[in-house]
Amino acid sequence: AWIVLVLSGVLEAVWASALAASRGFRRPVPIVVFVVGLVASMAGLAYATTELPTGTAYAVWVGSG
Repeated sequence: AWIVLVLSGVLEAVWASALAASRGFRRPVPIVVFVVGLVASMAGLAYATTELPTGTAYAVWVGSG
């Protein structure tokens, strides 16, 4: 769960960067990276919270992102 959580945090940084690069959702490739990164990041966070306390998981997810 810890490895998935840290990878999800890294994906949080990826989707945030892709959102900025999309320039208001006008560039298709960053939009695809944003959507895929967001879904994968949230799914990883959801999985991690099944094994770890929610507050701890969220803090690590935000901190690693």
